[in-house]
Amino acid sequence: MAAAAAAAAAAVASSASVCFLGNGNRPNFGFCGNRLKRTRRFTVRSDLDSLDSNVSDMRNNAPKGLFPPEPEHYRGPKLKVAIIGAGLAGMSTAVELLDQGHEVDIYDSKSFVGGKVGSFVDKQGNHIEMGLHVFFGCYNNLFRLMKKVGAEKNLLVKDHTHTFVNKGGDIGELDFRFPIGAPIHGMRAFLTTNQLGTYDKARNAVALALSPVVRALVDPDGAMQNIRDLDNISFSEWFMSKGGTRKSIQRMWDPVAYALGFIDCDNISARCMLTIFSLFATKTEASLLRMLKGSPDVYLSGPIRKYITDRGGRFHLRWGCREVLYDRSADGGVYVTGLAMSKATEKKTVKADAYVAACDVPGIKRLLPQDWRESQFFDNIYKLVGVPVVTVQLRYNGWVTELKDLERSRQLRQASGLDNLLYTPDADFSCFADLALTSPADYYIEGQGSLLQCVLTPGDPYMPLLNDEIIKRVTKQVLVLFPSSQGLEVTWSSVVKIGQSLYREGPGKDPFRPDQKTPIKNFFLAGSYTKQDYIDSMEGATLSGRQASAFICSAGEELVALRNSLLKENELTLV
Repeated sequence: MAAAAAAAAAAVASSASVCFLGNGNRPNFGFCGNRLKRTRRFTVRSDLDSLDSNVSDMRNNAPKGLFPPEPEHYRGPKLKVAIIGAGLAGMSTAVELLDQGHEVDIYDSKSFVGGKVGSFVDKQGNHIEMGLHVFFGCYNNLFRLMKKVGAEKNLLVKDHTHTFVNKGGDIGELDFRFPIGAPIHGMRAFLTTNQLGTYDKARNAVALALSPVVRALVDPDGAMQNIRDLDNISFSEWFMSKGGTRKSIQRMWDPVAYALGFIDCDNISARCMLTIFSLFATKTEASLLRMLKGSPDVYLSGPIRKYITDRGGRFHLRWGCREVLYDRSADGGVYVTGLAMSKATEKKTVKADAYVAACDVPGIKRLLPQDWRESQFFDNIYKLVGVPVVTVQLRYNGWVTELKDLERSRQLRQASGLDNLLYTPDADFSCFADLALTSPADYYIEGQGSLLQCVLTPGDPYMPLLNDEIIKRVTKQVLVLFPSSQGLEVTWSSVVKIGQSLYREGPGKDPFRPDQKTPIKNFFLAGSYTKQDYIDSMEGATLSGRQASAFICSAGEELVALRNSLLKENELTLV
């Protein structure tokens, strides 16, 4: 073990690293690893999925807010809309608005689109991701968007089981593979899991039986309200009060909580966890996982961007918003008059009929004028904070997650190992995956081995560390989980740091999430932190975009009236 750790540390010294700080700036990176040879790909055992099957139907027996009905055709005046932020929320908003015939411009200070689900290619040809992206079977809004933009075949469906990797390579599973669907398949999964002992499983079953999850089977909207009412306590507090055990939290629920919200069960709201549980209990496919065929830039944000530009939408990258310009009308109401934008030394003012701030929590705080905090609506946003997260990629010269056949793990002719999202309670990275297996189109490279992507949560202890030290610690923990990988070397690596990622979904924070419609009549919000029935996630970001677009369309006449009144005021001023 010590020799292998030393070898891994030596490999780190010649590896690559990248640091992406949560300040809106372009990543700074320096690489000295081996240049990649792009060769033919291979076919893994993951199944191509067209999203026409194995997807939960959220239109029936589900909370109504999770999947809104299709919008009616917009018949009002055409609007010019400026969107700040080219992440998933901003692009979701743009797609909806373009489909309704509006004119859309999207601005982002970065050089690539996608935000936290974006990726870019470094000078050596490596795809660098902002995080690990997994698609639950209940992501109906995101799947709807992917179908619309022609990306419905860009996902690979995984085995219907949630895999836990424990110290020493011991595997635990929450296995939903069963001929009978929800709720029977979930009950069987929890009662038969080998991740917990008999006593903990029994107490776990009691806690879940006493939860709003049971009501969700017959009254999903009522259950969702019960779940919202539990926002003011942590999941641990709720779970323990219903008979759950601390060991269940440590061995199973903490890794899941870290994967969902980057914080543990003592700090995450019961609402967040129970929202997911209710869907797992009522929808057979909700717990089924998918991952992209390759990098997000190619297989997710890329197709969305193309759809937007094909329909006349325009992206303005490297253009950051310096200031939101505003004024007051005669009746005292506030309205936005434009956006002060800059790109290097260039400056300009953008004017539109409606403005959408599709930012994350730190982004919206930087953007909002301080005077607006006089409004409780905007001041509430400052009560939300983001969670730091560090994502590490490690390329090996063999197959790290191949536990059964040592010889197979050393050969490079054929990929081998665990092809799924992996959880662990025994490392600082709570969830991880071998992208060379799960997303081979861009991450499998002939003649090379595993590409582990590990999400360090909480990221706080790692944020001040140098990248080489982070890589050294992570490679050591990989050996703890996979002793059979001893002797394999890290041939390339990267580190991505985001100072504030998802908002911290702690107890009592849900009431501070803002609606997409704001008190400023021509200023709207989008983003997974905004008010919507799902949690802060890709699905939440997509849903927020749909809701923002609906608010803008419903205000069409009012927005045009504001435009005309401003034009009239300008004409009178000129006279």
